[in-house]
Amino acid sequence: MFPSAADDDRPAGPSKDAGFFPKAPSLVGDARRAAEAEEDEEPIEPVEVRRLLSLAIAGFAALLAIGLIFGAQTSGPGNARLPYATVVFGVQLLFILAWTMATRPPALPLVATVAVGTALAADAAAVLPTVAGAGPLAWVAVGGLAAGVIGQLFRAQDRARVRESFFSTLLIVLGVVVLAMLIVLTRKPAGTQAIVVCLTAAGVALVVARALDSVFAWPRFEPHVPRGGLGVVLGTMIGTAVAAVIGRYQVGFDPGSAALVGLVAAGAASLVDLATDYSEAGRQLAGDAPTMFLARHMQGPLGGFALAAPMAYLMSVMFLT
Repeated sequence: MFPSAADDDRPAGPSKDAGFFPKAPSLVGDARRAAEAEEDEEPIEPVEVRRLLSLAIAGFAALLAIGLIFGAQTSGPGNARLPYATVVFGVQLLFILAWTMATRPPALPLVATVAVGTALAADAAAVLPTVAGAGPLAWVAVGGLAAGVIGQLFRAQDRARVRESFFSTLLIVLGVVVLAMLIVLTRKPAGTQAIVVCLTAAGVALVVARALDSVFAWPRFEPHVPRGGLGVVLGTMIGTAVAAVIGRYQVGFDPGSAALVGLVAAGAASLVDLATDYSEAGRQLAGDAPTMFLARHMQGPLGGFALAAPMAYLMSVMFLT
């Protein structure tokens, strides 16, 4: 009636149905379930490319290029430098507006005020010295950055976020300072020629890329970024080719050197323009409220020309001295 002691002492073992080893989880089943889960996920819908907006940005880039290139032709010694300095200061103000509204540093009014003061100081440092050079601009950049950071330390709410705003302050201050390098270039031998070659290449690259995006934005870099790779590549190539053609007629350049200079300027401008679109898409995905419409879409071309300006200065030092 009761089990024997021998039966009670017998160690329990796996059943005949289970086998000696416990059953392992089915890898095939896991893979099938993972595949089904992926199929259930909806594909990410790419952001629509707004054609008229892309054409408007292309037109804005063209206007910037025309103003900066033809304005450089009017520059001369003494007071004749002031008209071009005024053009550059106008571009600097647009840069400050676009980049402060897009990056939105915590102490936005303070950063914008410091940036305007830095722009005025940089233009004065480019116009007034007897010998033109980039040295005074470097000191202006250091002073502007220090003023922006120190100014945020006086208010408790800004002091708590000074690290967060440091990078934005650095970008805005450096942006307005490097634009003043265009004024310095007009005071150097063959510097105006360097402006023509570099800014033409950058302007053509930006215009072609944006115009082509309005027609055929392919292949898409990311679904949330309304840009196509074909426009960026073709824009850089065409900008380089145009620079090579212009180099035949510019003193100090030949087609080969002008093509190299144009490639650097066009590539730099295109990358900055594309990076601003990635940054804007990242802010939208993070749920940040959109800022001023015009400022957001001026940011790319303004940033592109801001980086093309020091490239023009560097190329003039390498090829024209």
